[in-house]
Amino acid sequence: MTGTMSHHGGHAAEEQVERHYLGRGAVPAARNWRGSRGEIDLILREGARVVFVEVKRAESFATAAERLGPAQIARILGAASEFLAGEPSGQDTEVRFDLALVDGQGRIEIIPNAFGA
Repeated sequence: MTGTMSHHGGHAAEEQVERHYLGRGAVPAARNWRGSRGEIDLILREGARVVFVEVKRAESFATAAERLGPAQIARILGAASEFLAGEPSGQDTEVRFDLALVDGQGRIEIIPNAFGA
């Protein structure tokens, strides 16, 4: 039961974050995109830039941020590389990796370029 509730809560958080980006002019490219190396919650376009977004939801922003570890970052970077292989500029595509935190009250905090890549 808890796993199902967590899944639905995560899905709702992803939808909320996607609406946030769309309200700022981003264009959706993919949601829950899965490559052989991992999954990316949201992929958006801001002009020529591709923005990869990892969404984390918890009661507090701090707890949500703690749920992203080095192994998951490595999987996201690997999956992003796979996604970029299909882009016209390939690995030369301008990218940004954002971390979107959603707290228990539904507030969103975006940490742009969270992976420093």
